[in-house]
Amino acid sequence: MHRRRGFTLIELLVVIAIIALLMSILMPALSRVRRQARGVVCQSNLKQWGTIWAMYADENNGMFPTRRSDRGRWIDLLYKYYHKDPKFRICPVAKKIAAPDGAVDTLALGGDAETSWGVVAPSGERPVGTWGSYGINGWVYVCGDTTLYGKPKEAFWNSPNIKGAAQVPLFLDCWFWCAWPDDTDSVPVVDGREGRLSGDVDSMNRFCLNRHSQAVNAVFVDFSVRKVWLKELWRLKWSKRFNTSVEVDWPDWMDGFKGD
Repeated sequence: MHRRRGFTLIELLVVIAIIALLMSILMPALSRVRRQARGVVCQSNLKQWGTIWAMYADENNGMFPTRRSDRGRWIDLLYKYYHKDPKFRICPVAKKIAAPDGAVDTLALGGDAETSWGVVAPSGERPVGTWGSYGINGWVYVCGDTTLYGKPKEAFWNSPNIKGAAQVPLFLDCWFWCAWPDDTDSVPVVDGREGRLSGDVDSMNRFCLNRHSQAVNAVFVDFSVRKVWLKELWRLKWSKRFNTSVEVDWPDWMDGFKGD
């Protein structure tokens, strides 16, 4: 009778080494595909938001919401459109929710690319802790006062029926539900929560998130959706007075980023 010959230890080690080598080659590619897939889902979410904003404007005589210092936030006005489906409220990269029960105001500490906002006081039918990972460019509102948070009425867009609408951001990846970027806003010094403080000063930091490999996704005022490189954020026409030619001092964490 012939003996059945098994694998030697050296042969097993060679096979394991080959598998490990193949995994090391494949893992970055799989990780890249996973990131791309998340970006596609995020853009799909924003296309739904674009439809919602178009419906709202159509039902509101072609105008965006009227915003006053005490009322008019989109999270209240659009609640009937988005509250039934939490999935499209959140980019798949931003799965962590900042205090969904509203118990701790973590947003006061700033935000990051992987966290959705979730601290919102209740209003009407909308409960406390309503969450999402997208925010509005506050300059698209109709300013219902002479100024809004000190910002002049004449700088607001008011309506989607404007020239250059494809360069005016409407709704995009954000760690807060709103922001009013100015061309004087500085860039977050680090890519983390500690570099993004809450408040309207330097509020571009709410959109400047490395959520999609040096980029965020956005709906524009013409309701188109596309990827926006982080350095490109300072080249978009956020408000009527925004200077898109301003020179920006980029921090170390953005060295080598595309879009400048």
